[in-house]
Amino acid sequence: MSAATTLTTTPAPVAEETPGGTRRRRRGLSPGRSLPAARLIGPLLLLALWAAASAAGQLDPGAIPAPWTVVETGARLWTDGTLTDDVLTSLQRAASGFAIGLTAGVALALASGLSRVGEALIDGTVNLNRAIPTLGLIPLFILWLGIGETFKIAIIAIVVYIPIYLNTHAALSGIDSRFVELAEVQGLNRFRFIRQIVVPGALPGFFVGLRLGVTGSWLGLVVLEQINATSGLGYMMFQAQNYGQSDVILVGLVVYGIFGLASDSAVRLIERRVLSWRRTLSS
Repeated sequence: MSAATTLTTTPAPVAEETPGGTRRRRRGLSPGRSLPAARLIGPLLLLALWAAASAAGQLDPGAIPAPWTVVETGARLWTDGTLTDDVLTSLQRAASGFAIGLTAGVALALASGLSRVGEALIDGTVNLNRAIPTLGLIPLFILWLGIGETFKIAIIAIVVYIPIYLNTHAALSGIDSRFVELAEVQGLNRFRFIRQIVVPGALPGFFVGLRLGVTGSWLGLVVLEQINATSGLGYMMFQAQNYGQSDVILVGLVVYGIFGLASDSAVRLIERRVLSWRRTLSS
């Protein structure tokens, strides 16, 4: 059992007797755990309002097509293979940049959080990078890396690694000093200290950064795929803008939104499984 689980205490729910003699827990102020499907209520409500406004003629079809028009356009693009190729290209770019950014963010956070020398060399540099608008680096990266795929992946990696580094480093810095004292008392070596103290203590912050990084990779991709690209969802939307095809633009936005929501939900599911030992309001 890790020290994080040993020292973390949470008041147990109060048990009370029911008229039948059984005992049940009283949640008190805890909101309880929400079902994953409950997060779809907001998007579905927004979709219903959009459909109702379109059916009532309150929206200009040329500017904001009806949901069924967007679905028909998406089905047509999928059937002729255009949407399939663009989706696969965007997924490849996002996955490559995310993998590089994830590796860099974790490695730099560990080097900075576990070493004074590392913190002196890395933390200030990363915060300087954070202060510079990432999209403002595009012209410089084009000069360095050319206008092909490399600079797009590099920009996505920067968008991803910054939140992962910041949240993981903050979690490492915020580990309770009592855990460190307990490790010293138990005589843990450095490897066991990292495995039993550092990793459990940093995981909550890491997952926060991971969620921001996942969504950030899609946000950066929207802009990057409109710069000298010949395929991808952003390129499809840029071409649709030139021809005034608002339905195609909405298809791209819906696909981006679906991928963003699905990837965020996947991270939350992994977080719930990995951090099942942690007692929170939602658990």
